[in-house]
Amino acid sequence: MRIPLSWLQEYVSSPAPLSAESLHDALVSVGLEEEDIHRFEVSGPVVVGEVLEFVEEPQSNGKTIRWCQVRVAPGGGEDAIRGIVCGADNFFVGDKVVVSLPGAVLPGGFEISARKTYGHVSDGMIASAKELGLGEDHSGILRLVDLGIDPDVGDDATALLGLDDVAVEVNVTPDRGYAMSIRGIAREYHHATGHDFVDPVDRVTPVGSAGFGVNVDDREPIRGVPGCRVFIARSVEGIDASAPTPPFIQSRLLLAGIRSISLPVDITNYVMMEYGQPLHGYDLDRLTGGITVRRAKAGESLTTLDDQVRTLDPEDLLITDESGPIGMAGVMGGAKTELGEDSTRVLIEAAWFDPVSIARTARRHKLPSEASKRFQRGVDPLVAEAAAQRAVDLLVTYAGGTPGDLGARVIDDAVAVMPTIAFDPQSVDGLAGITLEHSRISDILLDIGCQVATAGSGAVDTWQVTPPSWRPDLENSPTLVEEVARIAGFDTIPSILPPAPSGRGLTPIQQAKRRISQGLAHRGYTEVLSYPFVDPADNAVCGGVDESKQVRVANALDPQKAVLRTSLIPGLIESAQRNLSRGVVDIALYEAGSVFLPPESLGTTDIAPGATRPDQDTIDAMNQSLGHQPWWVSGLFIGQQRPRGVGQHPESAGIADALDAARTAVALAGGVLEVTQGSHPVFHPGRVATLMVAGEEVGVAGELLPSWCVERDLPRRVAAYEIDGSKLIDLAGTDPRVVDSLSAMPAATQDISVVVDQSVPAATVQAALAEGAGDLLEHIALSDEYVGEAIAEGSRSLTFALRFRADDRTLTQAEATEAKSAGLARAAEVCGARLRGE
Repeated sequence: MRIPLSWLQEYVSSPAPLSAESLHDALVSVGLEEEDIHRFEVSGPVVVGEVLEFVEEPQSNGKTIRWCQVRVAPGGGEDAIRGIVCGADNFFVGDKVVVSLPGAVLPGGFEISARKTYGHVSDGMIASAKELGLGEDHSGILRLVDLGIDPDVGDDATALLGLDDVAVEVNVTPDRGYAMSIRGIAREYHHATGHDFVDPVDRVTPVGSAGFGVNVDDREPIRGVPGCRVFIARSVEGIDASAPTPPFIQSRLLLAGIRSISLPVDITNYVMMEYGQPLHGYDLDRLTGGITVRRAKAGESLTTLDDQVRTLDPEDLLITDESGPIGMAGVMGGAKTELGEDSTRVLIEAAWFDPVSIARTARRHKLPSEASKRFQRGVDPLVAEAAAQRAVDLLVTYAGGTPGDLGARVIDDAVAVMPTIAFDPQSVDGLAGITLEHSRISDILLDIGCQVATAGSGAVDTWQVTPPSWRPDLENSPTLVEEVARIAGFDTIPSILPPAPSGRGLTPIQQAKRRISQGLAHRGYTEVLSYPFVDPADNAVCGGVDESKQVRVANALDPQKAVLRTSLIPGLIESAQRNLSRGVVDIALYEAGSVFLPPESLGTTDIAPGATRPDQDTIDAMNQSLGHQPWWVSGLFIGQQRPRGVGQHPESAGIADALDAARTAVALAGGVLEVTQGSHPVFHPGRVATLMVAGEEVGVAGELLPSWCVERDLPRRVAAYEIDGSKLIDLAGTDPRVVDSLSAMPAATQDISVVVDQSVPAATVQAALAEGAGDLLEHIALSDEYVGEAIAEGSRSLTFALRFRADDRTLTQAEATEAKSAGLARAAEVCGARLRGE
């Protein structure tokens, strides 16, 4: 919303000159957001001049210029008359025009100076409307007689045309539609400063009229609510639609961001900006019969003011006459009844339309307009008559019209009935933390337009507060508290940090997630955050979910990445590609976040349209259709993880790095990682491992397929891992781990080499040995693998290092050997292991 300062000052008093900066500060203090300051880019000497004479001089390039003598100051002194070259031909001797003298600067940084052109020294410039920033018309010189004014020669043209005005822009939130007007902003400035406010509605006296037929039949087909509850019509006869728009109206509209079109249209826009009530003007001679407000019928269409033929929806609210649709209510009028230069009779419409209906129509037809912006935020239903009267008065004053006898007044009396709110003034302290006298709270509520009635109830007063008609956002007691806090000043709310209650803080699961993420970062891996929207094909191969079952986003930002991720690897791939393209070739990344696994059924078709709340069964079905969103952690490695150094050879990233990072993540969760040979469609079949905790699969690690990596402009060797973090935390548990005390007893160490079939995973053999060895076994690790001479084809030798210890005694070698033999027996039973050399 842009607010020209000169306009605002008509309705608020200010003891000192009002500046744009001070206005911004005041409006920010009551919750409006500062945006920008807008000015006309005109400075320096720009004055009213009178054309005394001119000589037309044809040029060799085919153009004819006028060498003009222009008086720019009273009298006949040396500086009063300037010689100026002008290429326009739409002015005459005796015309008063706008002259930019040397030293002036026009929009675009165009500096005026005396310069030689076409054989003359042009001592200034006679300006057009576009050159002054007043519009787009550059076809000829701006003649002041066309604006209906006759100023004195030498007068300051910037003040005359409103070019010295300034507009402040603020952002208005959707719940405060009343602030989309000079009326609303003036009231807010009054609240911020205490300066006197005059409601523009009080300056007009609506005159009733009748005789024009208006029928409202507009029940919304889905919600069953009326779309039009106020419809005021007023007529004006004998206007001159071609009359010029007064300069002050034109300049204020331009500063407010609205271009000048014609006098009748400019007046309707002017009143809309002033009162916040959108208006529409119909050419009364082009109307057929009376007006009916109704919903569209199937197959109907309308040519709107932008000359577009629009197919209408049965939910669209229409303005119609006997010939059919003549406008989209609250959005845009129709071309059939458009006001033109030959229009002499005008019907002014001021109405209240349902915000939801207008918002849907505007979005459905992609027709945002200044009117729809206000209707969908909520317009004061009691301002329509005053706004219509204001438009009539301006048409009479500036278009030479007379008030007509035809009109209509259709008002649903219930539209202005605001709900009465039971309000406890002590809730201001309880909810906002501001201690105010009850009299101060009452004054604030009265000042914003509320009606306040007190009713004593013991030690506590309960007030009955009725909001004003322009504040539909005040619905309950908390909204009133917020309003009191806003006017009292958000800066008066004390900043007190409440003490944390004992026993609160992060949950065990949150602690585990944070421990894993921070621990990986401490190991030197770089955390990245990627978008959850990915390519369906990559999602399928990395996450193992068919494209038809993936969760698809209906309004995706990128149509090629329109599904929610089922794996974190595609996001890591994109991050790696971006880093490689910028010359970073050694990469160790990780990401922790949610993946989106599809449910059995995606979505539900039982959701009622409109603003109706679904029943509980439908809500439950919606929640069930959301799918599972577990927390995962994944990492990716490219390049040299250990660079070349003195006495150190470089080592490229590989499966060992992925397994090391995965082992770190599992350990941070409090689990013990088990690794077995695995398979995955995106990993190299010979370099992939299944990650297990407590006997259950939690993830995968290995090296990605070289061909798949090359297709994505990555090196052939890329290592990665992925772990279902939610499952890992469940398996590892969230209770604090008990650390065993160091034993004072010595350990007994032994090795064992067994021969097994090459298809048997080493992890299976290790688990069987540990199970058979029993409680005396403290540690077991694979130390060597051998395939070759003395080993049968298809078999391999695995050597494990064992450490035995007892808490209460020193173990003998015989006891350690017995435990090792028990482990061998169990391994032979489980996987056919035999002692090497037997």
